Amino acid sequence: MSKRKKSNRKIHTRDLIERILIVCEGGKTEPNYFRKFPIDKSKYHVESRGEGRITKSLVERAIEIQEIASPPFNKIWCVFDRDSFENFNEAIKEAEKEGIDVAYSNEAFELWYLLHFNYYDSAMSRHQYQEKLSELIGHEYEKNSENMYQELHDKQPEAIRNAKRLLSNYSPPNPAKDNPSTTVYQLVEELNKRFKIPLPPFSKGGINSPL
Repeated sequence: MSKRKKSNRKIHTRDLIERILIVCEGGKTEPNYFRKFPIDKSKYHVESRGEGRITKSLVERAIEIQEIASPPFNKIWCVFDRDSFENFNEAIKEAEKEGIDVAYSNEAFELWYLLHFNYYDSAMSRHQYQEKLSELIGHEYEKNSENMYQELHDKQPEAIRNAKRLLSNYSPPNPAKDNPSTTVYQLVEELNKRFKIPLPPFSKGGINSPL
C-alpha cells in the first residue's frame, strides 16, 4: 500500500489570517475612521479603502478588487451613503447577491457620529449633521479628520444602542426612504470582535495611536 505523498507547499502566515476588505464611498472620512480600530494584526488583516465611488459603482469596485486579490478576502464590506439617484436599494441588493455586506447611512456617514451623543429620529441635511457635530464635540468638525475614532470611542456603546433603536423603527426597512437610518454599527460590532486591546481614552493633550 502506497503512502500519501506529502505536499511540499508551504503554508504562509498570510494564508491563516482572516482578511477583511472595507470599501468606502468617501476618499478619507470613512477609511480614516475604520483604520483606527486597534485590530489584532496577528490574526486579522483589515484593509480600508476610499474609492470615491457611490452605491452601485462602489459594489462593482469591491467585486473587481476581490477578483484580483491574492489571497482573496474572507469578508467584504461596502460603506456608502444614500445618493440622489434611484439605485440605492438596488446597490444593497446587488451587494447581498454577491455576498458583500453593506454599512449604509441615510443620509450621511456623520449620522453615525451624531448617535454617539444622542438619539435622533428626525431627518437632517448633511450640512446640519456637520453643524451639530461641531457643537457636540466642542470644536469645528473636520470631514476628513483622522481623530474621530479616538475622540468618540468611549461613547460607542451608546451609538450602537441608538443606531439599533433607530433601525427598529422601520418595518419593513426601506433604506432609500428611511431617513435617518444607518447600519454602520453592524460593521463596527464586527470589527470590535477582532480587537487586540481596547484603545486608551482620548486626551486633548495628545492622540494615542492604536497598537
